[in-house]
Amino acid sequence: MNISSIVVQVNRDNYDKLTELLKESEICDYHFGDKEKGKIIVTIEGKDVGEEIEKLVKIQSMPRVIAADMMQTYQEDMLSEEIEKLNEEDMVPAMLNDDTIDAKDIVYHGDLKKKDIPGIV
Repeated sequence: MNISSIVVQVNRDNYDKLTELLKESEICDYHFGDKEKGKIIVTIEGKDVGEEIEKLVKIQSMPRVIAADMMQTYQEDMLSEEIEKLNEEDMVPAMLNDDTIDAKDIVYHGDLKKKDIPGIV
């Protein structure tokens, strides 16, 4: 199962008509909209990416739609694969378990710009 959010752009004058059309359609679920900005948020579901793309194209083809773009997507198969990868990995880097490395020799390449750490400018 795949679920994706879609941002639909519409002219303010057509907002109410398009919102009703989307709500009545069986293509998507309406969640939120902002008439002043001409934006509508919907979600689509599909058994795979192909089915989701078909639904996206149908939304894009609706009258009054200026644009409809997929913003975020959840793919059940991909999530399972990523969880499996995480479960197989060692969460602690090998160097942190190596007693032969002195902590003073470890170089940090992170971002400390907004940290208030004494001794670091």
